[in-house]
Amino acid sequence: MSGRRRRRFEGQGVWITGGGSGLGRALALELAREGAALAVSGRRRERLDEVVEAIAGEGAAGFAVPCDVTDDEGLRAAAEEAAGALGGMHVAIANAGFAVSGRVAKLTADQWRRQLDVNVVGAALTARYALPYLRQTSGRLVLIGSVASMITTSGSGAYCASKAAVRAIGQALSLELHGSGVTCTTIHPGFVESEIAQVDNQGVFDASREDHRPQKLMWPADRAASAMVDAIAARRREYVFTGHGKVGAFIGRHAPGFVHFAQTRRG
Repeated sequence: MSGRRRRRFEGQGVWITGGGSGLGRALALELAREGAALAVSGRRRERLDEVVEAIAGEGAAGFAVPCDVTDDEGLRAAAEEAAGALGGMHVAIANAGFAVSGRVAKLTADQWRRQLDVNVVGAALTARYALPYLRQTSGRLVLIGSVASMITTSGSGAYCASKAAVRAIGQALSLELHGSGVTCTTIHPGFVESEIAQVDNQGVFDASREDHRPQKLMWPADRAASAMVDAIAARRREYVFTGHGKVGAFIGRHAPGFVHFAQTRRG
């Protein structure tokens, strides 16, 4: 035993939405290394199958459970299928999301609805449909927010609004679940490698789209996943990373006037 790495999620079943790429994929593999069995959900079946194969390469069980988080009945059925395949659900991670970009004055009603339907309603209903299974195991519910929930930039109002809503949902769930045995962890990443910049305002993936985020500040997905799994294991109520993310979140919450000045000064 002394030479064997302690695996914190040994024998536990984990369901991840948005599990076919980016952070979702990296989280699945990190949790597989920690002994978990994984059910990964997303819209692209071929991506899910690739992740399941990679999970098997880590010596863990993986299951592809396709669904779209904007489909209420499909999401409920996916939670049921995931719990059945895993033999119980100990962790549910609401990771599915994308970013609508553009100035508020130019965004259409459909773009706003799509942004909020995926990032906010999708996360809330993932929690709703996972909770009956998590209550059976005194499990962990995880919402993936963003540092953008605390600091807003021009041209990202819709995305920032959606992640601020996710933060509020996480805070409400932490209160509502207190004493139930189930905990809620809301995680706010800074800049992390993902495909979010390659998805357009309609939610369509395009590999040719340029990622304008600052590359020098970008954390690799596997490093981010390791930090996130630590927060999940510790049942943290709210967790902000990276280093620049912590700075941005602090300034956004405590010095909004400086944020406004810096951005308008820059033009």
